[in-house]
Amino acid sequence: MGHNSATYLHHLIEAKKLAFSDLTRFVGEPESMTADPERLLSDEFIAQRRVLLDPLSASEHPRPGELVTESETIYLTAADAQGNMVSFINSIYWEFGSGIVVPGTGFALQNRGAGFTMEEGHPNEVAPGKRPFHTIIPAFVTRSEPDGTQQPWMSFGVMGGSMQPQGHVQVLLNILEFGMGVQEAIDAPRFRHFSGRDVAFEHSIPRHVLDELQAMGHDVRGGEGTSFGGAQAIIRLGPGWVAGSDPRKDGAAAGY
Repeated sequence: MGHNSATYLHHLIEAKKLAFSDLTRFVGEPESMTADPERLLSDEFIAQRRVLLDPLSASEHPRPGELVTESETIYLTAADAQGNMVSFINSIYWEFGSGIVVPGTGFALQNRGAGFTMEEGHPNEVAPGKRPFHTIIPAFVTRSEPDGTQQPWMSFGVMGGSMQPQGHVQVLLNILEFGMGVQEAIDAPRFRHFSGRDVAFEHSIPRHVLDELQAMGHDVRGGEGTSFGGAQAIIRLGPGWVAGSDPRKDGAAAGY
């Protein structure tokens, strides 16, 4: 399809809509879910969902409820000489989390309970002792070795609320499908889908591509005032490492 062509971006946006529709409807604390996660990730289920993707036209596909999380998040990743890798993300939700500071510590407690829904029977319905749905996704990629074992290959994250899974897919495809280096993959322009046909694009995506997407039915807008996430990544290269940091956020890649 070509990197960031209209066809490529259209397929990613439409796939995101289908995935988020299922996420909003089915995902909550594991003990409260009525849908089997293995079923949601199965080839059979995904094939059923895939046939709903129109390759020529944008779907309205409204989400079943309001987005349940926003973002006040940091992400970091680290690796050492022994080959250990850590993917870490932390968020207190809103600028000061719950607004409660633990006496004598100086840190605020998180406010992720805001992610619950009041919808009766929903797997993410608020209840005592439950954990809320959230968008905190420290990502990790392993690689199959000749002996059949899985070895750490890339530790990465793209923080930014509902941009996280969208950003993960875009960065990962940049590396795996288009052969980009880690920093190049992070720097490449992104889209962010919100709801319905509303999609924001970073300014360096060519105008003719945006015009083609508009013709497919997408409500195209510029990226002013939109967060396209902040990525950090480390890839293992035999005896050493390569890392990248997103210029969209404050951060750095460093080694010694």
